[in-house]
Amino acid sequence: MFAFDPYSPVVDADPFPFYKTLRDEHPCFWSPQAGMWVLSRYSDIVSAGQNWQVYSSAKGNLMTELPNRAGATLGTTDPPRHDRLRGLIQYAFMKRTLEALADPIRDIARSTAQALRGKDRFDFIEDFSSKFTVRVLFAALGLPLGDEQTVRDKAVLMVQSDPHTRAKGPEHIAAYNWMQDYASNVIAERRANPQNDLISHFSMAGIDGDRLDEREVLLTTTTLTMAGIESLGGFMSMFAFNLADYKEARQAVVANPELLPDAIEESLRFNTSAQRFRRCLQKDLTLHGQTMREGDFVCLAYGSGNRDERQYPDPDVYDITRKPRGHLGFGGGVHACLGTAIARLAVKIAFDEFHKVVPSYRRTQEQLAWMPSSTFRSPMLLELAVH
Repeated sequence: MFAFDPYSPVVDADPFPFYKTLRDEHPCFWSPQAGMWVLSRYSDIVSAGQNWQVYSSAKGNLMTELPNRAGATLGTTDPPRHDRLRGLIQYAFMKRTLEALADPIRDIARSTAQALRGKDRFDFIEDFSSKFTVRVLFAALGLPLGDEQTVRDKAVLMVQSDPHTRAKGPEHIAAYNWMQDYASNVIAERRANPQNDLISHFSMAGIDGDRLDEREVLLTTTTLTMAGIESLGGFMSMFAFNLADYKEARQAVVANPELLPDAIEESLRFNTSAQRFRRCLQKDLTLHGQTMREGDFVCLAYGSGNRDERQYPDPDVYDITRKPRGHLGFGGGVHACLGTAIARLAVKIAFDEFHKVVPSYRRTQEQLAWMPSSTFRSPMLLELAVH
């Protein structure tokens, strides 16, 4: 009997055979382990993402939600409140333009990559992607230097869940509480002494007299810290994972860095780190012969939609010339990721500098240890050998 458990290490290791069975045989599937329905076909996921009136995010969007977060962040609100939050947060982002961030990002990428020079073997996550993403995040948000390792450790814990209890454990909740206390202290300091950073701009952002309230500033800062470290760092790890395994693709982007944007888009389709997010039904709905009830939770399996052969020919082939329009690597609908432009820019610059120092590499581990998370998928360690 088929089962799909998003908390299973077996699914973490390789979800794609499970996804194919879901798409072909159970496109609207009740998972008792997850306690929710699973939608796996591209068209159903896109439709659900656009239909926020039925598929609501207001009760949380993480598969295993953190306490007191739902209803106060971009990912956990519906219009019209979502639109108000997005407008205010976009206003803050506009204060830090991409042009202003490009040079600092390149400086960070270059110095992080240079530290790898002369190494025959290294952990891409510990030695490059985590260092890079944390330093970029600290520069953009304006977090105080010296706290990088602790903040990263707490952010990684926040997105994890216990595969046995299928819930957030005490260590995950403690990390979340620590992050809120930490962010609260930084926000208070920035309100007293504003700087040209995102936290200062969040605190002061206003449109026609409307401003983010204290809780919204706090949870926006906390969520961006978590997403900036894990979502961006996780995707960078998956991109390196793909390029290490697909030699011709790696050689092509090393020889011609102008191919990096297309390779990034294909990796977001082929192996997104943001695999699954949830919604809550606002009315009864029948889909593929299954009746889902008002109040039921629904999993939108973005990682499956990106491999749906109904949308992408030969979806299990990694092809950096594909140009996969409409992929779900950054979500979709009203909740499409707000930070897509800066994420694309950061990853392009990071790998451009990385490849100048390490143009040829391969994976040394046959089996990877994957992060225990029902929402995100990325390796805990990615050891690469230089050759």
